[in-house]
Amino acid sequence: MTAPFKIICLFLLLTFFSCRKNEFADSNGKTTISFDDTYLKGEEKEKYLDSIFELLKIQKNDSLTRSLHFKLSTEYYYNKNEKKSLAASLEALRLSIEVDDKEGIAKAFYYIGDSYGNVKKDSAYFYYLQAEKVYYKLSDYDNTARMLFNKACVLFYDGNYIECEVEISKALQHLKESKDQRLLYCCNALMGNCLEKLVNYDKALWYHQMALNNLEKMKLNHIDKDEVNNYNVTATINICNLYDLKGEYLKSIAKLEGLLTKDLEKKWPRLYANVLSNLAYSKMKIGEYENVHEMFTKSLEILKNKGDESDILYKKIHIGEYFLTQKDTTKAIEVLKEANVLATRIKNSNEVLTSLKLLSTLDKENSLYYANEYINLSDSINIVQKNAHNKYARIEYETSRIEDENKILTKKNFYILIISFALVLLLLIIVILRYSKYKNKELQFLKNQKSANEEIYLLLMEQHEKINNARDNEKSKIAKELHDGVMNRIYGVRMNLGFFNAKIEQEIIDKRKAYIFELQNIENEIRTISHDLSNSSFLDGNDFNILLLSLVESQKDISNTQFTYTTDENFEWSTIQNIYKINLYRIIQEAILNVNKYADATKCEIRIQYQGSGFLKMSITDNGQGFDTKTKKEGIGLNNMKERTSSLKGQFTIESEIGEGTKIEVTFKVRELT
Repeated sequence: MTAPFKIICLFLLLTFFSCRKNEFADSNGKTTISFDDTYLKGEEKEKYLDSIFELLKIQKNDSLTRSLHFKLSTEYYYNKNEKKSLAASLEALRLSIEVDDKEGIAKAFYYIGDSYGNVKKDSAYFYYLQAEKVYYKLSDYDNTARMLFNKACVLFYDGNYIECEVEISKALQHLKESKDQRLLYCCNALMGNCLEKLVNYDKALWYHQMALNNLEKMKLNHIDKDEVNNYNVTATINICNLYDLKGEYLKSIAKLEGLLTKDLEKKWPRLYANVLSNLAYSKMKIGEYENVHEMFTKSLEILKNKGDESDILYKKIHIGEYFLTQKDTTKAIEVLKEANVLATRIKNSNEVLTSLKLLSTLDKENSLYYANEYINLSDSINIVQKNAHNKYARIEYETSRIEDENKILTKKNFYILIISFALVLLLLIIVILRYSKYKNKELQFLKNQKSANEEIYLLLMEQHEKINNARDNEKSKIAKELHDGVMNRIYGVRMNLGFFNAKIEQEIIDKRKAYIFELQNIENEIRTISHDLSNSSFLDGNDFNILLLSLVESQKDISNTQFTYTTDENFEWSTIQNIYKINLYRIIQEAILNVNKYADATKCEIRIQYQGSGFLKMSITDNGQGFDTKTKKEGIGLNNMKERTSSLKGQFTIESEIGEGTKIEVTFKVRELT
């Protein structure tokens, strides 16, 4: 192969793939960013691109900003600054990941791979692989094939032709339904060159012919004539290389002579130089030496101005071979030494071997040196190529393994998340159910307690009514006995004594009057007592006081504490509803219980006062040991007292200090209870 494939095919492909828009507006619409490079070159253009990069840092992360980063990466790449091209691509990747832009992520991987292409081929291969996977998930099969093509190029230049063939086969498989004739052309051309390296010349020719068929379809799509012509020249050069390798030099000469036109020399001097050099080489091989040296020389001069060092290297080796055919050993050795130095400098190992092999044959004095160098380099290349074969397979394997591990880890994390969520949900349900059950029990307890309080109060009232009825019956009976028995008898005595008034003795009359007057007094007194006993309102308004007094009095037999009860006698308890009196009764009862159990008090005073403005105040004060209200946890008793006070719409306060006793106060408004 007389010209590097990167120049023949990959350069053209990159030229097409790059987006060439000239102007963009920034995210705010206030600044127009231009990529027109007609008037800026080299360092000036790089400074301008740097200013755009700085400007983009303050723009919001939208599709336009990401597109500008991709465009910036392309411009840096064409300005031969792969480092800054890589930086712009990495920033585009970060922005795309930030908004989960899958297409942007794939494109960023692609651009990063291009930025690494000339410096770190294994990194380029890795990023092309990442881009391929994302494009495949997006069902973008043209771009998937494009990444496979890029991977194949990396493998081709590392001498890994078998794996290169595999990757190109995959790309062509994805492109079966594609209409992208340019990409199909490049894939077929690369497959042809790969098979050439694998010494399968006939199949290589078939693929190059397929590339020419793609060119015919490109013509039908009205693609630029110059572009199609350049592709045609490239394909013809590739085919002629195969004719040369097969020894069919006349076929090669016939095709190459048809390419040498003034238009090609003017518009595409580099391609013209390659065609001219290849034609000279083919003529040299069949022994037609006329004008061969001039053709080689002209080709070399053109490439020194328009080409790169790889092209120049190939031409020097061909010129060295030409001098060898002309028996000009000195000239041949001189040119081949130059080629060897150039090949070593640009690290073209294949051409270093070619130059060393020719020099070992020509330079008899240094033949052994060149032969040893050839053997050492050949062994080194074999080791490198063997490692390269393993390296790219290992990248694929390790990437796949990491992805599998990530999938497993993601799956495990998902299961852990689901199980954790289920457990939390279950725990939450249990807590809610238990809380609901507790609240239901609490409500049922309060309901039962309220019902029990009502029932107790009714029982107390019923018992009190029975006592009152029994007392009333006894009073009625006594009143009846007094009235019907004693009164009648006394009245009879008085009447009989009155009959004795008929006697005229003055002394008897006076005594009789005295007894009669006394009996009349007794009668009045008994009548008064009888009326009082028969009065049913004797305990009216004092029933609740009697209950409270009985409660306090009952403590004498069960406690060492001296309880006293004081109340406002003018207050009418009959105006209070039973539910309020029973809650007040229970609060006092609970307070007494707490004093007996915990206070160790000698005195406890229970006082109920009417404060005016409709407010009633109850206080319970003891001189017991007290407690710290800030630290001591409230028990059920205190909570019950508070709840009962709340049910009365009253205010509950408690004051206590250690060693200073305890005071409980309950205040509520009477009007709200009547």
